[in-house]
Amino acid sequence: MGAVERNGYRFEPEYSVIEQNGAIHVYHKGQFVEELTFTFSGKHPEFDQIEELINDYCEQRGI
Repeated sequence: MGAVERNGYRFEPEYSVIEQNGAIHVYHKGQFVEELTFTFSGKHPEFDQIEELINDYCEQRGI
């Protein structure tokens, strides 16, 4: 699962299958902004789950 770019922001997901959690690192113009954490079940998080988290983040911040 690769990075997602939106309006100058870059969202880089990473996850741990063993711990069943993950994070999306948010960057703006190359500078780290914050980390969004999430949990999932199965072998990997679904892309739709990642996409929804990014969409929610963008909507809340007017991005």
